[in-house]
Amino acid sequence: MIYFMLALKLVIGLAALIIVTRLLGKKEMSQVTPFDFVYAVVLGGLVEENLFEKSSSTIWEMLFGIAVWGILIFIVEKTTQKSDKLRPILKGKAELLVKNGKIQIENLTKAELEMEQLKSLLRLKGVFSMNDVKDVFLETSGSISVLLKPKAQTPTYDGLGVQAPGTDIPEIVVDEGKPEMNGLKNIGKDENWLSQKLSEEGVQELNDIYYAEWSESDGFYIQHNIDS
Repeated sequence: MIYFMLALKLVIGLAALIIVTRLLGKKEMSQVTPFDFVYAVVLGGLVEENLFEKSSSTIWEMLFGIAVWGILIFIVEKTTQKSDKLRPILKGKAELLVKNGKIQIENLTKAELEMEQLKSLLRLKGVFSMNDVKDVFLETSGSISVLLKPKAQTPTYDGLGVQAPGTDIPEIVVDEGKPEMNGLKNIGKDENWLSQKLSEEGVQELNDIYYAEWSESDGFYIQHNIDS
């Protein structure tokens, strides 16, 4: 009975957490603020706290706690979306660490960052010299956004006056030696088309291919099996 109750709580708790997090919206880990991290920890704690209680009534207590916490977070999320004044208080705001190539020492100190930490964050962005940096923002998630000086920026096709080549998102057409029907459907093709095109690429047996993708702009990318 104890093991059944434990499994039941895990299933119900997981379902409740999924529902709440789905209602609160999608975020990548890189977009998660300290506030988001805290509410996620509390949600998990509400399940964990009731997990090993023997009474079945704790299931309802757990669901009630998750529901109330989810409603409170939902209210906070909606409030921050609509109120420009409350958003920086509840969610924080981006800090300008470098402005026009000059380090904002006061903001750096306020963010409790040392120069070596800032340099480390810049290196993760592929920037190795402060001479290349124009502006740096410390986002609420703890990551940085970097604007390089014009001399350090990668030239664009538009800047060079050159027409950019066409590009599109490739679709998987072969996966582990089998036709990927969803990919073929997305590009409006079928297995006969796939066989014909692969034959033109010198592929006679589909089993010889581990992976293949197709795009109108770049054609095929084909990875053969190791033993083929």
